[in-house]
Amino acid sequence: MAVSRNVMVIPARKRVGNNIVDEKPKLRVAAYCRVSTDSDEQASSYEVQIEHYTEFIKKNPEWAFAGIFADDGISGTNTKKRDEFNRMIEECMAGNIDMVITKSISRFARNTLDCVRP
Repeated sequence: MAVSRNVMVIPARKRVGNNIVDEKPKLRVAAYCRVSTDSDEQASSYEVQIEHYTEFIKKNPEWAFAGIFADDGISGTNTKKRDEFNRMIEECMAGNIDMVITKSISRFARNTLDCVRP
């Protein structure tokens, strides 16, 4: 029996229906927004942040929108009363979010331990 030395390797490709998909998975990106007071000026900033990050994430073809997490009128000095922040961290820990974007690190956490907690 003869053995052929002309072997062609055909790499596996992901299929969706009849279409072959050769792209890397999209990065699941969420945004965290927070304002610390209930003033009209801060309320406007809060709404602008939410709108901006929703559009910003959805416009990037390499990202998948993983949600907006927003705490309104909550201090950033600790995380105990920041329900949306805590829900976002749970989603990250569950593997549902790959990256979080925010206006500034002070919007995310003022306490370094809150910022880097496991």
